[in-house]
Amino acid sequence: MYDEQQRPEEHGPLAGFTVGVTAARRADELGALLQRRGAAVLHAPALRIVPLSDDSELLAATKQVIDDVPDIVVATTAIGFRGWIEAADGWGLGEDLLDRLRGVELLARGPKVKGAIRAAGLTEEWSPSSESMAEVLDRLLEEGIEGRRIAIQLHGEPLPGFVEALRAGGAEVLGIPVYRWMPPEDIGPVDRLLDATVSRGLDALTFTSAPAAASLLNRAEERGLLPELLAALNHDVLPACVGPVTALPLQARGVDTVQPDRFRLGPLVQLLCQELPSRARSLPIAGHRVEIRGHAVLVDGALRPVPPAGMSLLRALSRRPGWVVARSELLRALPGAGRDEHAVETAMARLRTALGAPKLIQTVVKRGYRLALDPAADAKYADA
Repeated sequence: MYDEQQRPEEHGPLAGFTVGVTAARRADELGALLQRRGAAVLHAPALRIVPLSDDSELLAATKQVIDDVPDIVVATTAIGFRGWIEAADGWGLGEDLLDRLRGVELLARGPKVKGAIRAAGLTEEWSPSSESMAEVLDRLLEEGIEGRRIAIQLHGEPLPGFVEALRAGGAEVLGIPVYRWMPPEDIGPVDRLLDATVSRGLDALTFTSAPAAASLLNRAEERGLLPELLAALNHDVLPACVGPVTALPLQARGVDTVQPDRFRLGPLVQLLCQELPSRARSLPIAGHRVEIRGHAVLVDGALRPVPPAGMSLLRALSRRPGWVVARSELLRALPGAGRDEHAVETAMARLRTALGAPKLIQTVVKRGYRLALDPAADAKYADA
């Protein structure tokens, strides 16, 4: 219902914005956080996770730990560590694995991992205050690892330089692949997410794992859409990553991302709550303050959902606020409008109704339409 209006207190900071979610794990939690703040969410898991109990690689690595106990074990994620212990229990190896882990130097990447370790009846020897794998690496190199055997619980994301640095220091490294990433069984949602991104139907695209970012880029390349995807992410669709490791595949393609200070879903959502409203175009028009968001407009703080065709017209007008934009140019801005300029009149009528303030857009007879920019703002936007 496009004529419905929400007062400022009734909508969240992300109202009027559409956010894409690529996560396979904890996608519901991230989606709920975004929707609670007013965002429309488009979810397409870019990957699927192979159940631990079905993963022969994890079974083989677990047997290696039991048969040839490492000197050091690095646990990187709570869900991964718990999953490893649960999978070992399912194979009848749980007690043997815990017995071996009690005798090793056990390092935990952060507080959640510490909790998982202690819940298993184990005690970590050390955990970095920064929750950073770089700090873990520094400690290991400082204490000396020549000839030592180190097992690392992998978490589905690349650890750039980490394993190589350990091996360069003389260590033997065993990876524990607690989850294995595979392409989604149904590629349709990913393709729809890609289409929405390249058509600028999204305002932001979130990534919570490097494999998901790499998978989306690979799918775009398969479809011949990689240049369009990179252009969208570099100019119009905000790429938001939960942390620097997640951002690596995007950065390798020249895409700058935003990341929260703390690598958690909550701070990621809070970052979007700051970034997206700050990027919205705000104009003084016909005595009103108008803020143009992804699929809605704030008129004096009240949320006004706008049909897609109307948003296309409004963006075209806002690129030159106060200037007359010809019907022919507005027709080109309409998606799939064809050659009939009557489509502009129809979409314009619906836009005015949706905005709830018809005088925001003026008709200039035989020429086109213009935003009724307030006189005091005319000088500022004269050369826009």
